[in-house]
Amino acid sequence: MIIYPKAYFGKVEQITIEFLKRNQIKALILDVDNTLIDYHRQISKEVIRWAKEIKGQGIKLYILSNTNHKEKVEEVAKQIQVPYKNLAKKPFKSGFLKVQKILNENAENIGVVGDQIFTDVIGGNRCKMFTILVDPIDKKDFWYTAWKRPLENKIKKNIKKI
Repeated sequence: MIIYPKAYFGKVEQITIEFLKRNQIKALILDVDNTLIDYHRQISKEVIRWAKEIKGQGIKLYILSNTNHKEKVEEVAKQIQVPYKNLAKKPFKSGFLKVQKILNENAENIGVVGDQIFTDVIGGNRCKMFTILVDPIDKKDFWYTAWKRPLENKIKKNIKKI
């Protein structure tokens, strides 16, 4: 089903190079809010270290965010030294497909990592990419995300965490 990810982790830093190689993932499209940063725009040293290690193993990283706050996404992208695109309009395909073209990889070799089923997972699945759901970093959400969480939590009960 389109609402279920291929994998589910507690946090982004738990995604290992071994897991990515085993699943033939050569690139990751990353969400920002509550995936890489918390509600207060803080990125942890662990996330920065994880991004450096993953890139060091030859995995391409690209940030794709729905936010209209370009400076927020730009700051995260600078800290982990990756390209980005905001105003993605996820779950629509266009943003994912633009990034796929930039990454120059087949859809099945691209992982989509995010904390939301209705944007990241559905969008990635619609593009035939390998979707990876992570739990939100922070319990606090923006209003436009918070209303979806109860339904997402019901869906998550049917997904086994790695």
